[in-house]
Amino acid sequence: MYENGGKQMRLKITKTKSATNYYIIKDIKKNGKRSTAIYERLGTEKEILKRSNGEDIFSWIEKYLDKLNKNSASNDVIVKYSPQKIIEKDTQKLFNCGYLFLEKIYYDLKINKICDNIANKYSFKYDLNNILSRLLYGRIIFPSSKLATYNLSQKFIEQPNFELQHIYRALEVIAKENEFIQAELYKNSLKKAKRNTGVLYYDCTNFFFELEQEDGLKQYGPSKENKNTPIVQMGLFMDGDGIPLAFNITPGNTNEQTTLTPTEQKILDDFKLSKFIVCTDAGLASTANRKFNDKEDRAFITTQSIKKLKKHLKEWALSPTGWNLNNDTKQYDISKLEDTSESIEKYKNKVFYKERWIKENGLEQKLIVTFSLKYKFYQQKIRNNQIERAQKAMKNKSFKLDKINQNDFKRFITKTSVTKDGEVAEKKILSLNTNQIEKEQIYDGFYGVCTNLEDNAEEIIKVNQRRWEIEESFRIMKSEFKARPVYLSRDDRIIAHFTTCFLSLVLHRYLEKELNEKYTASEIIDTLRNMNLTKNCDEGYIPSYTRTDITDCLHEKFNFRTDYEIMKNIEIKKILNFIKK
Repeated sequence: MYENGGKQMRLKITKTKSATNYYIIKDIKKNGKRSTAIYERLGTEKEILKRSNGEDIFSWIEKYLDKLNKNSASNDVIVKYSPQKIIEKDTQKLFNCGYLFLEKIYYDLKINKICDNIANKYSFKYDLNNILSRLLYGRIIFPSSKLATYNLSQKFIEQPNFELQHIYRALEVIAKENEFIQAELYKNSLKKAKRNTGVLYYDCTNFFFELEQEDGLKQYGPSKENKNTPIVQMGLFMDGDGIPLAFNITPGNTNEQTTLTPTEQKILDDFKLSKFIVCTDAGLASTANRKFNDKEDRAFITTQSIKKLKKHLKEWALSPTGWNLNNDTKQYDISKLEDTSESIEKYKNKVFYKERWIKENGLEQKLIVTFSLKYKFYQQKIRNNQIERAQKAMKNKSFKLDKINQNDFKRFITKTSVTKDGEVAEKKILSLNTNQIEKEQIYDGFYGVCTNLEDNAEEIIKVNQRRWEIEESFRIMKSEFKARPVYLSRDDRIIAHFTTCFLSLVLHRYLEKELNEKYTASEIIDTLRNMNLTKNCDEGYIPSYTRTDITDCLHEKFNFRTDYEIMKNIEIKKILNFIKK
């Protein structure tokens, strides 16, 4: 590796039998030793006279050297390239610097210290911190297999100091220390900033494998992506600011309702949290889970399907009368909200509610039902698009009426068999299922929530509305991070894989917060991926990316810049020292 040494340019003269040649040389450091290198060949006396327009060559050289040294003193860099010189073979020129912003968060959270603590418990010789950090940066910027991640990590300015075999050995250790990593990360995060643990959001999803054989964690279960392959299930807790808190991995055939309390108990024990509200969707809101959070300083908020309410509660929920608006003593009849265009305009952004306490299975809870014209119009739009798809599919006959899920457009298609005189049906007629459409229309605009809190309905609804962030976290893992399909087969490596996905999500969420949540996940990741520097062998790195509002925001928030016309080696070193201090 070459680094800039002394800045003074000076003249060197070499003589041969046929000519005298003039060179400008400069001091450099090569492998830590001081040396000199040719900066520029000026040529023979005859060649210099052409450049100096007849001026005395030594007078011209003196002025030229003075100019170069002044530029050098003012930090300007002059780089010479030759159209006749071929670039060096097998020499990497392009390096990614986008990962540096992730690295700053990584070191702020002291994940390197967690690696050091783990390393002290084992006798392995590889650098766990170097491996884990590259797995995280790679998962976000260059999501791929472990083999490809090893190769792609060489794109970073800091080169990996491990071999591929070390990655797989490290995965075994990461799996063993998974719970320790989660607990220590939470403690370290408290030193970075206060965590909003007053409300915890929990949700589950599953990830499919390309393998068809069940084994260990890989089990057949209800796939959320309708894949006919084994799956593994992930449960995730997120704090009130959208930062992941803890996760669990269970076999794909596990009832997701049973995954909440063990993970929550881990938070109670390892994280020393005791007072919080757990917010979940209806699928995770078993009576047992609600009762678990109906004691001590814990509470629950969970979505409630209006369709699944008992008859008298459903009638009360869907009744058009008795609706309230916050800070308004008047009660409303929602059936009259669409009487005129003026009325629609006035109330389309309002959220109406009604509430009552109910007692079932020994559990007392408050049922809150909301109604919104905006939500109603949204649901109508989604369904109308699905109806159009159903009509188009019937016309083209480009579908099969098997394995229909609740959100599939095919639910709006019905098949009727036509016979002649009681004979076996030979003809089948496809038509729009208007009964299904009418059934769904009844619930347009309505939304239900159950809780044991006594807070006002608007505050409870506001808390519940942030559940979309945990759903987005799963989407980021599946799409941007390409966490599935999973190609690993051993259970310990599967757990380690999702540990790295979880940690990557933590880094990404903190990065979003630093950027004031102004940009989407794909915008941020694409920006980091494209932030490349081209190495100039002696002088440093030249930015080869487009400066944008996002890159400006990154540099402003993280207090270092990579977008100068040339980044000298010493400046890159300063940035790395700043990141890891």
